[in-house]
Order: sequence, then structure tokens, then C-alpha cells
Amino acid sequence: MVASIEIRGQCDSKFSGVQEVFAENFASKDEIGATVAVYLDGVAVVDLWGGYADAARTRPWDEDTIVTVYSTTKGLTAICAHRLVDQGKLDVDAPVARYWPEFAQGGKADMPVRYLLSHQAGLPAVKEPLGDGALFEWDTMTRALAAQEPWWEPGTRHGYHTLSFGWLVGEVVQRISGKSLGTFLREEIAGPLGADLYVGLGSEYDHRIAQMVAAPPPPPGVPNRAEEAQKYPDSMQALSFTNPRFIPGVTDNTREWRGAEIPGANGHANARGLAKVYGTLARGGEMDGIRLMSSGTIENALVEQSNGIDAILATPTRFGLGFQLNSDFSPKGPNPRSFGHTGAGGSLGFADPDAKIGFGYAMNQMQIGIAGDPRAQALIQAVYASL
Repeated sequence: MVASIEIRGQCDSKFSGVQEVFAENFASKDEIGATVAVYLDGVAVVDLWGGYADAARTRPWDEDTIVTVYSTTKGLTAICAHRLVDQGKLDVDAPVARYWPEFAQGGKADMPVRYLLSHQAGLPAVKEPLGDGALFEWDTMTRALAAQEPWWEPGTRHGYHTLSFGWLVGEVVQRISGKSLGTFLREEIAGPLGADLYVGLGSEYDHRIAQMVAAPPPPPGVPNRAEEAQKYPDSMQALSFTNPRFIPGVTDNTREWRGAEIPGANGHANARGLAKVYGTLARGGEMDGIRLMSSGTIENALVEQSNGIDAILATPTRFGLGFQLNSDFSPKGPNPRSFGHTGAGGSLGFADPDAKIGFGYAMNQMQIGIAGDPRAQALIQAVYASL
């Protein structure tokens, strides 16, 4: 049993059960530092943080601490794309090549944008060997993906685009808006809302960023998809994790990682920022006089595009246009229309338009898996028990 952790922040008395579960995560679920937040119909009812921002437990997790949220970033990237849809600048049924002409290589001239958002593009990995430094080089990655032939006929199946999702969707956003994904997120989404959400950060933010701690090895009998894939290093599955290579708990603590724009994985956020942006979507796209997009655009984003066995993860997954839809793989409360995105190790942001809830959870101690983390799930159950 670890020493008692001081939980700080604000919590509406009706949601005291969430604070109790948050404290219990430190006592029994190996939490080091974490933050959880909930918006209910535009009102912040939970905004809590506690623990430590480093593995040595010397630096307290503060109100403004932010942390890598891995694939939870994909939901933020999708929100950027849907803002362009709402502005009439992006048509998800148009060919990607309309916005990004070089993408027409490799038989992809007619591939629609919706396949990028729904993991149906057949581009989860690049076959051409890439150096580790390519992870931080936008042009290197977008050129490689533009030249890559799909691994399967686009639209016939889906497979998690582990890292490539961010470069694919992000390049479309950049070609249309003239802004990098990180700049678009800051100027069009996070800035207007006053939300701590970033893709690409200067060194002046380093004092705010929590150190990521890699997940412990899985217990005997629990599969490790990334490790299994390495038995066949040239396979699509292996290359999706290793080309270019990144190491959780190592790469994600470097200045190169923090400064680059990797919109499939290296967003930095806190729970407050995640809950606020998803709380906005849960209310039809508007909060505090700021409208991100129309309710119709949100509803279109939630139409199921992919459902079934994932070609990369080898488990059933379910996607709309850029968002994970509620499923056994990625549970987001009891209401079927909930949507959002999880991140490797445990982070999560989601919206429940029926309950008008925006939820965010972020932490630095990673656990095995990219969805269904027991710490987040316990918090979600406590939220709904409080309603």
C-alpha cells in the first residue's frame, strides 16, 4: 500500500463518488500521477488531480500539468477535420487527392477522405524502411504514405492506423487550412475554448509536462500485440508499431517527441482540456458562446463506418469518422451514442450526447493496452452512478 495521496481540485458534492474512486486508483491501481474531469451540460462538475509528475515521485502533479495522451490525440485530430467539414472546406466523400495531389500514387487516386478517418485506407504501415528520426519529420512521413500502396483494397476492411492516422488526416487539414495540425488545433479548437490541448510544444512547456512511465510486462497468458507482431518483423502489423520505431516511457520523454507534431500519438493534455472539448461536442458543438461545429456535423461523424475484427489489433473495434464508438473494446459508459478516443496506457476523452457529459482522464503510469483501462472505467462508472 502506497502512502495516502492528496487529491486536489474541485468536485461537486453530487460527484463525491468520483473523487473516492480517483483516490482509490492511487491506493490500489498503481497510479503515480493523474487527472480526471467531467463537464455536465457545459458545467465543470469534476476537476481533480493528484500524485506525482515523475517516476521518482519528487515533483507534484499540479493544476496545469499536462501529459502525453497517445492515441487520445486521434480524437482531437478528428475534431480538427470535422471543423473543416462544418466550414464547407472538406468533403469526406471527395478523393484525398483533391486536397493532397501526391496522394494519388500507388492506385489511391479515388480513395475518399472518409477511409482515412475510419481506418479503412489500408495504410496502417509504411513498407519502406524508415529511420527512427523519421518519427519527428512530417514531410518524410507524409511523402512515404503518399507513395505507399494500400495493404488491402481500401474500404473492404479496417485496421488500426496506429501512427499513420495522424499524418494522413493531419496532412489533409494542413493542405486545406494552410496550418499545421498543431497550429489548427491551437487556433481553432483549444484556444477559443481555453483548453490545455496541444500537438507540438516548445521547450518553454517542459516544466509542465509529466514524465511517462512505461507499462509493466503483461502477466502470463495476457497477449501483447506489439510483442507478438515482432515475430514477423516485415508484417503489416509489426511495421505499424516499429516503422518508425518509438518506445513508450523512453521516446515520449524526449524533447524531439514533445516538439514534433505526431497527431496520431503525441498530443499533450490534461483531463480538464479533454473534458471541455468533448463536453462541447456533447452539447451539440457549443459551449460558453463558442461553437466548434454544428450538431449535424457531429451526428454525421458518429455514423458507424467500421465494425468487426481489426486487421492490426486482431480484436473487434468500431469506428465512426475518426472517433471510437462505444463498444466492448472501448467502453464509454452505458449510453450507446457515446464517442471519443482512448490512448495507449490508459488516457481517454469522450462525449455522451444523451447525458451531455464530457469526460477526460490522463495519467503518466501506463498500463497494458489501448482501451478499457480499469482506472478510467472505474471513474466512468462512478460518474454515471452520480447522475
